[in-house]
Amino acid sequence: MARRKNTFWNRNKFKLSGLILILPIYFLYEQLQPPVFPDAWEEKSVGPFEVAIQPLNNDAPYAHHDDWVKDFAAYVNDGEVSNIRQGYVSIGEEPVALEALQKDDVGILHGSELLQHVHAIAPQQYQPEHRVWVTLQTWDGNVHKASWQLPGNWLK
Repeated sequence: MARRKNTFWNRNKFKLSGLILILPIYFLYEQLQPPVFPDAWEEKSVGPFEVAIQPLNNDAPYAHHDDWVKDFAAYVNDGEVSNIRQGYVSIGEEPVALEALQKDDVGILHGSELLQHVHAIAPQQYQPEHRVWVTLQTWDGNVHKASWQLPGNWLK
């Protein structure tokens, strides 16, 4: 008959299996807690569309591949989303030119008719003169722009 050594590991390894059974309950609880998003910003006219944007958090921009981005939800409250050929969101003193935006997929609005999502092109640090710019192009080639001021708690 084989004798088992009375080591710390042999006396307590069953506790590890109990921990592995309990951990999924913790992670399930975390996933069932809905996130709290900041309020949506005021609705603005962007050409024939009424658009409201909502930041998904109040954190600083994060690095995404070679760019700095900030996540937003965009609601097209008046106007058909299908009438938008392309839409972009950027943060800066001036909106990024449409020709420059078309070269990459960063900053492009995507989603459904109910909600659009965007990884807005952002600087690494915000300045007081920066604004959030929405640029929409319709199928007839017209380009429409609108901007929102950055909230004070985003400026350091």
